[in-house]
Amino acid sequence: MQTLVAASPFRASVIIVNYNGGDYIQSAVDHLKTQTLKPVEVLIVDNASTDGSADRLDLSGLEGARLMRMDDNLGFAGGNNAGVREARGDWLILLNPDTEPRPDWIEKLADAARRYPDVTQFASAQFDAENPDRLDGTGDCYSVFGFPWRGGFGAKASDLPEEGECFSPCGATAMIRKDIFEAAGGFDESYFCYCEDVDLGYRLRLQGERCIFVPGAIVGHHGSAITGRQSDFTVRLGTRNRLTTYLKNTPLLLLIASMPGHILLTLYLYVSAFGKPRAKSIRRGLSEAFGRFGGTMKARRKVQREKKLSSWQISRAMHWSPITLSRRRPHVWRARRYPAPGTSLSRDS
Repeated sequence: MQTLVAASPFRASVIIVNYNGGDYIQSAVDHLKTQTLKPVEVLIVDNASTDGSADRLDLSGLEGARLMRMDDNLGFAGGNNAGVREARGDWLILLNPDTEPRPDWIEKLADAARRYPDVTQFASAQFDAENPDRLDGTGDCYSVFGFPWRGGFGAKASDLPEEGECFSPCGATAMIRKDIFEAAGGFDESYFCYCEDVDLGYRLRLQGERCIFVPGAIVGHHGSAITGRQSDFTVRLGTRNRLTTYLKNTPLLLLIASMPGHILLTLYLYVSAFGKPRAKSIRRGLSEAFGRFGGTMKARRKVQREKKLSSWQISRAMHWSPITLSRRRPHVWRARRYPAPGTSLSRDS
């Protein structure tokens, strides 16, 4: 007689990192109160906010919710890592403070985790909270030339892809298995914020992990409402961390093959911004990236030593068209079968 084993209960910890989130953070918390599937806890990590958003936060009616006050601003990377250290769930659900998840959001993610037991990362469908007819993201995408983008950003809602595999989840609405997150060392705190989710996703990809985009797991996102999409802070750190991610994670053969394209695209971005404040921010970001080149190379040696996928294998999860990158089209494909993580695979140096 066959013995039936009950599936393990879905235990998730929601982590929200807040820094001067204003009224957005309360709205995000209120939306979590309506979830049809409750998390085991909600951890709000406040990065020493000065706008009073943490002081007036109402967590009543949200079981297992607590506020963690940091003495300093640790950024998105450090704040989430601090939350993970306190998390009790088997799954980590990362949520930005400027988001509005639908009531069945967690339930849809849990269902996907049940249907894909070998997958350790899941991406949500992000819609523009102020214009629901527009997409905000369908998981993070990565160009073979070393440029990430949020798939489908600004596209029509009707362009929402079907369920499938994407490069990695956007950190604003990601779900990652806790043991996998911890084994990878979590987010690289030197990033502070921007591209730290792509960096983690790239490292996990190199380990053979996958990510599934779940179109039914819907979240409204106000997108850079707190830091500003074109601010010096955003452009500078985005530029710095994008280059760091590319140099740190890309296998040698792919790095050599893609470097000319990476340089040309970087020059294009700079020339198109010439004469504008954005150009100065790009220069500063590149300068900071090269200023910490030694640390990046040290991290690279570790990543490349531990990777399980070759240049060819990792490139299959990337996109080769600069047009797709420039138009920020979604890159979601039918989930293909990879060898299970830990299986011996060919490696290039």
